[in-house]
Amino acid sequence: MNIQNVLPPVIDESTKVLILGSMPSQLSLQKQQYYGNPRNHFWPIIGKILNCEIPSDYDERIKLLKKHHIGLWDTIQSCEREGSSDASIRNVIPNDFKNLLLTYSNIRIILFNGGKAYSVFKKYMGLELLQQIDNAKMPSTSPIPGKNIKSFDEKVEEWRVIEEYL
Repeated sequence: MNIQNVLPPVIDESTKVLILGSMPSQLSLQKQQYYGNPRNHFWPIIGKILNCEIPSDYDERIKLLKKHHIGLWDTIQSCEREGSSDASIRNVIPNDFKNLLLTYSNIRIILFNGGKAYSVFKKYMGLELLQQIDNAKMPSTSPIPGKNIKSFDEKVEEWRVIEEYL
């Protein structure tokens, strides 16, 4: 099935940390919300790192991220995929990161939410762009079991790298 990523980037001039996923899940696309699957660990991890309660209202969640200079986007603009698994992604069209990074020059680090986000970025943007900005491949917050499964607490500890850039 051919799918378009219709979620705009969550970013502004004060963004210092840009978190990139691969492609939103079917549920996230239906809800029009980043990390809209309640089983995804993203929002609980952010709550632990920022030491705060995560609002239930999505717009308030986005305000919280912006307040802490955290942005969100995905590496893929459109692709073919059955279900929500990154493993089934085919025929990728990437998002335009060169222009995004030129426009939002305060970004200090890109964090890739999982291996697929990292590999898509590297394939289409190349190593040169990755050498120009701090970046790290993070453990996926997805609830879909993968080959590198970590506990919630292990994920939180690795994601704490965010604190160095805020």
